[in-house]
Amino acid sequence: MRPGPAVLEARALTVRFGDTVAVDAVDLAVEPGSRTAVMGPSGSGKSTLVHALAGVVRPDGGEVWFEDERLDLLGEAERSRRRLARMGMVFQFGDLVPELTLVENVMLPLQVLGERARSARARALEMLDALGVADLADRRTGAVSGGQVQRAAVARALVHRPAVVLADEPTGALDSLTAERVLDTMVAVTTAAGAALVVVTHDHVVASHLDDLVVVRDGRIAAGAIA
Repeated sequence: MRPGPAVLEARALTVRFGDTVAVDAVDLAVEPGSRTAVMGPSGSGKSTLVHALAGVVRPDGGEVWFEDERLDLLGEAERSRRRLARMGMVFQFGDLVPELTLVENVMLPLQVLGERARSARARALEMLDALGVADLADRRTGAVSGGQVQRAAVARALVHRPAVVLADEPTGALDSLTAERVLDTMVAVTTAAGAALVVVTHDHVVASHLDDLVVVRDGRIAAGAIA
């Protein structure tokens, strides 16, 4: 049985890279509908922590619970399926498929989950419109700016209405006005869906849009740094 009401939870989570302890016995609970900023200096382990919570990085110790399952006990293929079905992931530079158009990239999670192309496209266009790039829907990534690619990446992370969205510096490549629009959309969509949002950021302005703050130093959550 999952040890608590959190949608996503780390218990004594530890990740090592060789002799380096990147995440050091961290306990963290992400409640449904919560909005959390994860901050810390470069090399503090904050990105590794979020990647371990998502099952991208398998921990060397501890537990990761997602909904009613021990995510860390699942094989790679099953962890990928769980991420696809119930998580949204956003990285700093978008990581879209360059051979596809923006709308095809955003449709992709829905189609893999079995949704018909017409309804998947309609939902994808709705999300692209919310992020201000619907007019670029049929362009490939090489024909639009980096900021526009990033907005499409955020749309892709939100399109399938995940239970939790994990974003690693999602606004790092954006100008301040675009960053604010992207973040506001992420907050609005996740709030409407009752989904949790976890954002790794260096930017205090970004963090100010979220409700809770976790500060990571040397692989640990700093004392008194969950607010």
